[in-house]
Amino acid sequence: MINFKRADHFHICVPPQRLEEAKDFYTNVLGLELIDRPNHLFSSAGYWLNIGNVQLHIGVEPVLPRSIRHTAMEVLNIDTARTHLQDNGVEIVEEPVIPGRERFAFIDPFGNRMELLQMINS
Repeated sequence: MINFKRADHFHICVPPQRLEEAKDFYTNVLGLELIDRPNHLFSSAGYWLNIGNVQLHIGVEPVLPRSIRHTAMEVLNIDTARTHLQDNGVEIVEEPVIPGRERFAFIDPFGNRMELLQMINS
């Protein structure tokens, strides 16, 4: 069983040529707070913003076999969650390492990418 703690973030994609327009919309029109994004960890450009205690991640959609759009949820035990999904034949996708988080994604039976993460106390 997976013990969910909270929604962490959701990731939307925009065309590369409209990334700055998206940043302007979400910060100036909606009034969201721009926060630090570890850009050196990602191969494509993007921005992270706060929406209360959840984050919005905006990225550009690179040419990949599957979309990078996803929803991320924090769990209490990432290892238990991974084992549970693997035991049920769910496809696991490894994610780039982000300091302070253990994470991976999985693909649901309908092709949706979902990320699970656990914050690591340093």
